[in-house]
Amino acid sequence: MKEKFESALAFVLAAEGGYVNDPNDPGGETKYGISKKAYPLLDITNLTREQAVDIYRRDYWNKVKGDELPAGVDIAAFDTAVNMGAGTALGIKADNVADYLIARLEIYCERVKKNPKLLTYLRGWVLRVVRLYKYIRLA
Repeated sequence: MKEKFESALAFVLAAEGGYVNDPNDPGGETKYGISKKAYPLLDITNLTREQAVDIYRRDYWNKVKGDELPAGVDIAAFDTAVNMGAGTALGIKADNVADYLIARLEIYCERVKKNPKLLTYLRGWVLRVVRLYKYIRLA
């Protein structure tokens, strides 16, 4: 099952990149996609890749039960947990990857309706979902 996590992790790390401190980002300071908002006691600036991988396995992959999910849905749920929270990822009920990702897009739209400042991020979120779909289809 290690291969499933490694494949999902490769997508997430490529999507998240390195250190960012965007004052408009609701997550605040982030590195490797690990946010100060989610981990207020963590030294984000000095977070290592290995620490991020441990956090991803423990707090995201394991919470969505990635090892138990069908191929494709495992990566989609993991990436959704990283991007939107494990609770949101677990709340999406879909029989296949396409339906799962459409539900994710609908959640983004609802969040932008509730907080128009998030419109700045919508294009990037949609592109991430498109890249994720392509990644899963090629995996």
